[in-house]
Amino acid sequence: MNDKYKHTLAIFYCQNVPGSSVQERRDLEKKYGKHIRLFSIPCSGRLDSVHLLRALEEFADASYVIACPEGSCRYFEGNRRAKKRVERTSAIIGDIGLEPERVKIITGSKENPRSLTGLAEELMELASQLPPSPVLKRS
Repeated sequence: MNDKYKHTLAIFYCQNVPGSSVQERRDLEKKYGKHIRLFSIPCSGRLDSVHLLRALEEFADASYVIACPEGSCRYFEGNRRAKKRVERTSAIIGDIGLEPERVKIITGSKENPRSLTGLAEELMELASQLPPSPVLKRS
């Protein structure tokens, strides 16, 4: 990441993602400090577009969702609903002139599960490719 500017990310993650323990969350928050905000949710399907948009409006350069693997949702179709909502939100921000890549969903894999830390680091790298958000006021 650029030393002069680090993006701030909002990461909403399903509490059933492998390695999403409280300790792993604390380690991520310690590593990235104010540049990451993690929100544990019971199911990614409970997340609505307004949550993603509000994060972009108030503090985040990008707003991402980490969902459990498709077919592994304990609420049957929560991750599929989340995927549709993220796609809709991405289209909305594209329509208003922001990069649609500021909103994304990642679903894990049953065969090769990755930890919350690994997924969050991937998202931090992805966000580093984006310019700073024009919505946020920087001091």
